[in-house]
Amino acid sequence: MKILLLVLGSYLIGSFSSSFILGKMIRDLDIREHGSGNAGATNALRVMGVRIAAITFIMDAFKGFLAIQLGRYLIGFDGALLASVFVVIGHNYPVFLNFKGGKGIATSLGLIFTLNWKVALICLLVWIVITLTTRYVSLASILGVVTAPIALNLLYSPVDLKMNLTIMFLVISAVVRHKENISRLLKGTESKIF
Repeated sequence: MKILLLVLGSYLIGSFSSSFILGKMIRDLDIREHGSGNAGATNALRVMGVRIAAITFIMDAFKGFLAIQLGRYLIGFDGALLASVFVVIGHNYPVFLNFKGGKGIATSLGLIFTLNWKVALICLLVWIVITLTTRYVSLASILGVVTAPIALNLLYSPVDLKMNLTIMFLVISAVVRHKENISRLLKGTESKIF
């Protein structure tokens, strides 16, 4: 029963779409009908500006923190890892928005930060450097998340198998959600952020 409650709770936390809600409340628009059509912080930046994008990012990252706390409360460390998976699924495929959500980067960063802040800071540093040098947020997001398992295993050895599998899920999920961006990057048609 606790596992079912955790899975549903984490998924519903993830399904809370910050950019969609802020877009409706502040600008009376559906973020999915503007810019890239993605319900995430990067599209919020393009469509609604820095302030709303920053709030979106913080709220999405907080979903990761909240889900992990729920997981720890109900089951413990394994619950935190299970919650990590389902909060990202909820963010990417929210039931309230016909399963059309974001790409899970901010939520994944919130998860990684809660699980291990040192690894999260390394990922964030990679994201900042790649964003500033290439101006491709999609590339920075992919490389930032890909850095997580590398940093985790370099800093700590051995790493718990379940932890490794959870982090790898975040990586695979991010890459899959960015498949169109990857295609545009390879073709040289991806949009730069500034």
